[in-house]
Parts: sequence; C-alpha cells; structure tokens
Amino acid sequence: MGIEHHFLDQRSASDERPDRNLALELVRVTEWAALAAARWVGRGEKELADKAAVDAMRLVLETVRMDGLVVIGEGEKDEAPMLYNGEQIGDGSQPSVDIAVDPLEGTTLTARGMPSALSVIALSKRGSMLDPGPCVYMEKLAGGPEVADLLDLDRPIGETLQRVAQRRGVGVGDVMVVILDRPRHEEGVEEVREAGGRVRLIADGDVSAALLAVDPDSPVDLLWGVGGTPEGVISAAAIKCLGGQLVGRLWPRDDEERRAALEAGYDLERQLTVDDLIRSDDCFFSATGVTDGDVLEGVQYPPHPAGAGATTESLVMRSRSGTVRRVHARHDRAKLRAIAGELLG
Repeated sequence: MGIEHHFLDQRSASDERPDRNLALELVRVTEWAALAAARWVGRGEKELADKAAVDAMRLVLETVRMDGLVVIGEGEKDEAPMLYNGEQIGDGSQPSVDIAVDPLEGTTLTARGMPSALSVIALSKRGSMLDPGPCVYMEKLAGGPEVADLLDLDRPIGETLQRVAQRRGVGVGDVMVVILDRPRHEEGVEEVREAGGRVRLIADGDVSAALLAVDPDSPVDLLWGVGGTPEGVISAAAIKCLGGQLVGRLWPRDDEERRAALEAGYDLERQLTVDDLIRSDDCFFSATGVTDGDVLEGVQYPPHPAGAGATTESLVMRSRSGTVRRVHARHDRAKLRAIAGELLG
C-alpha cells in the first residue's frame, strides 16, 4: 500500500472520499512537546527546555502510524539535543513521509519567559522536502497571497516595501516588516526605515514570524532576513496550508560551508519558493504555543483543585483541504504523568 493511497495525490473522479488527516495526529505531538517545555519557562535553562521538548516529541511520534524520516532536524547548529537528520520515526507502517521538526522554536524565549515560543512539526510525502545539506541558514522573504508575486530577494527591501504599499493602497508608513534582531540585519533595518516602513524586531521565532506575515489579520506585512533553514522549510509547509509565499536562498555561514554546498550540487543563487521547499500539494503542519504570543496562547495552568491542570492552544493545518483548525485542549497532568513519568512535569 503506497503513499498515493494514503495521501490521494492521484485521485480519480469517482474516489473523492476524505482520507486520513495526519495533522490531527500531529497535534498530540506538539502538545506533549509544549507541555514538557513549559515546565522550564523562565528558569534560564534553554538546553534542558529543549531536551524536554525533544524527548516528549519523540515519545509520541513513535506511536504515530507512519514510516517517518526526519529530513529537517533541529539542534545541529548549536549542538542542542535533537531529533537528528535521518532518524526513523513512527511505527514503521505506511505512509512513508518526510518530517521537519522544531520541538522548541525559541529555546532562549522559553528560558527567559519571553513571548512566542512554539513547538512545531511539518510532514509531507517521502522525498518531497528540501534537504538543505550543510546550509543551516537561509535568506527569507515572506508575505500573504495579495503580495506573493512581489517577493524577490534580489530587489532592495526598501523598493519591495514601496511595491507592497502600492498594491495594498496604503502609504509605506503603514507597512510593517518583522526581522530577527541580529547584527547582520542592521543595514536592512535601516533600509526599511529610510524607505518609510516600520520594523518589528524579534529576539527569536522564525516560524511564528512567518505565520504573522501571511495572516491577513496581522499587523505584520512581511518577514525578511536570514534565519534558520529548518524554520524555513517548516514555515513553507505552513504557508502552503494558509496561502501566501516564502522565497528563500541558502546562506552559507563561511567559505567552508559554501564549498561543501557547491560540491554537493546546491545552487546558492537560486531563489526557492514554497513549492521548492515542499514539493507536495498534501502537507501537514501543527504548532502548539509554549509561551503566549501573537499567533498562539502558551501553556496555561489554570486554578485546579488538585493543581494538576494545564491548557494548550494549537494551530493544525493541511494543505490539500485548506483546513485550518485552532485546537484548545485541557490536560490532566496527573494522568499524563502516569503515562510518561515525570517528562510532562
């Protein structure tokens, strides 16, 4: 039984029955990772928070009925605990899928008790996710459907702002760009401001920022700058579900990484779209908030007679159906501890 049966990429006119939505199973994965990481919010221990999220995510992924291969793992660039590239995940049954994970996007945000930390995962059929090889960073520009055709990394960002403002019938001063607060972006930030645009600087959180950039109800119009390649691939899956566009270009950190990428056959000048990053029209995405943010509410511990309750909010999406769900869940931590020991706190 192949992947086509499970994902119905080749559907006949007489076979339009709803098939299995793996996103509804992935939400359990991100919920458990978020619950585990949330016990470390504000405690100044980003590695332990990340490890808790990784361990919880792996524990639940092993129960999902799939033959999963981690194509985009998190942790290599800063030697954190990780679900590593090439790791086999799931119970080994069909379908065969590629997986991109960031068990805790925003380890520093979590450690410092800052907003917008998430647990995220994306999934698509086997062989459809870009493997970025040695390049762990990527230039990115993302925006919603209305401005998708205006995104071009070779054009100065100030000029793109002007085109976006014209397309939307507003002044450039009404255009907001979300950018990671890094020294490498100082010139770009000044260019945005000189063009008359506004900047929202963020400490971390590429995926959360990309979701804001494509949300029509968000005050953010664009995401711009260099961030993690794993987050770029995960963001591409989300954007395929929501609409909009992300263009990205692999960004080697040094000459050694550049040589390795060129020797492996990567085109470092090419602008990659969401269809290059995720080469499937049926992908799945789930994110659960760890700390409160613009996109999702973080894990909450409401008053409870036994002090054992917790709530989560998740965003669960599938590109083929275009379905976007917000899942609010209440968890009994005492019962979860009976299943997972002290992992979930």
